[in-house]
Amino acid sequence: MLASFKVKDYMCPTKCTFSPDMDVLCAIHKMLEANISGAPVVDEHGNMVGFLSEKDCMQVALNAAYQQDGAAGRVSEFMSHETIVIDVDSPVIDVAELFLKGAFKRYPVVMDNRIVGTITRKDVLKALEFLADPECGKKASIQSTKQSVHI
Repeated sequence: MLASFKVKDYMCPTKCTFSPDMDVLCAIHKMLEANISGAPVVDEHGNMVGFLSEKDCMQVALNAAYQQDGAAGRVSEFMSHETIVIDVDSPVIDVAELFLKGAFKRYPVVMDNRIVGTITRKDVLKALEFLADPECGKKASIQSTKQSVHI
């Protein structure tokens, strides 16, 4: 049963991506606007070349605040080049294990080597909640839907 819960059923579609030559302060602004902790960096062909996270941005934002000159550099200078990607058909339980072992808050999700979304700790917790207590998981899902309609 655990293996039947797939990433594609719990992931979020990609809210935004960055290009390597984008100004990193603009990328930080985009992350804050989208309320995300990071996003994939893709080249002009849509291939993932890295990932920019809040952690990657912390030092550059601090330096920019001290210097107050508005120039910080390009995304390619600060992004993580070595990135773990998750296939859409991966079991959610495998992603839960990755979250337990690592410090990342989200992973990019790919289908046929193309970015299609991200999966977060919260997404995995939703799946695990449903596995642990299907009735509670259904109630939480219904509550979440009701809240999102009223926002």
